[in-house]
Amino acid sequence: MPRTNHVRPESVTPRWILRHRPPEQSLFSGIYGLVLASALVAALDATGEKADPGPDALWVLLTALAAGAAHGYAHVIAQRASSDGVATMSRLRLVLAEWPLVAAVLPTVGILLAAVAGWWSEATAADTALLLNTVALFCWGTWAARIAGYGWPSSCRAGSLDMLIGLVIIIADALID
Repeated sequence: MPRTNHVRPESVTPRWILRHRPPEQSLFSGIYGLVLASALVAALDATGEKADPGPDALWVLLTALAAGAAHGYAHVIAQRASSDGVATMSRLRLVLAEWPLVAAVLPTVGILLAAVAGWWSEATAADTALLLNTVALFCWGTWAARIAGYGWPSSCRAGSLDMLIGLVIIIADALID
């Protein structure tokens, strides 16, 4: 009787699908990036200081890059610890998989750079970025719930809870300044 080998699903699945990041991980990183950008804009836009949106934009971008690299490296360390030191995926790919975190701060950086160009004041740019990020938190939270299979009312409630994070940052910014 001929021996049949069991074919593992990984061996017939195209490699590009195996490398594709699940949407919930991208959503996690994107929401994290939006919260990070909002908190940084609120902290960097101090009342009474000389307006300097260029360095603020640079700080938002550099902090997102550092946070993405740190988060990706934490995945590398966790994978190394859980698989006896053998990485099943390239370490660089684990770090680069944090691109949604960096991508989520780019609109904020763009808004701050528009203030550098003189299109509006730094205070207006900061307020605009905080508002945009809060709306984006609602949208991403709603989208994440829809992907998880929730209906529209439940998804909007989930988005509203995510948006609450942005509102807390806006309120804290108003109270601290």
